[in-house]
Amino acid sequence: MAVQKVLCVDDVNADLINIEKIVAAGGHFVSTAENGKQAVIKAKSEKPNIIFLDINMPEMDGFAAMRELKKDPDTKLIPVVLVTSKNQKADKLWAQMQGANGFVSKPYTPEQILEHLRSL
Repeated sequence: MAVQKVLCVDDVNADLINIEKIVAAGGHFVSTAENGKQAVIKAKSEKPNIIFLDINMPEMDGFAAMRELKKDPDTKLIPVVLVTSKNQKADKLWAQMQGANGFVSKPYTPEQILEHLRSL
C-alpha cells in the first residue's frame, strides 16, 4: 500500500515546514501538529499511514505521545518514525523499546525521510 496520509510533528516551525515540504514533494498528503498532545488527537481522528515525530516538545514529548498511540487499538499499528536531534545509541535503543518503527537524526536529508515512506 502506498503511503498517502502523513502526520508530521515538531514544535520548531522551521523543522516542521522542512519535513512537510519533503513529504509533500514525495506526493503525499501532509497533516501537521506542534506537540505530542496534538499529534495523538490528530492521529486518532485522521488515521495517517505514518507519523514523523519529534521527541523534545512541550505539553507532551514524543516518547509519551508514541506510548499513547501504541496502547490505543485504533492507532497502535501506525508506524512512528522519530525525527530528533537526539542521536546517542541510548536514545535509539530507548526509541526502539518504546515502539518506534524508525529513527532519523537531525539534520537529515530528504532521502532519509523518503526512504521511510518507501519502506512501508
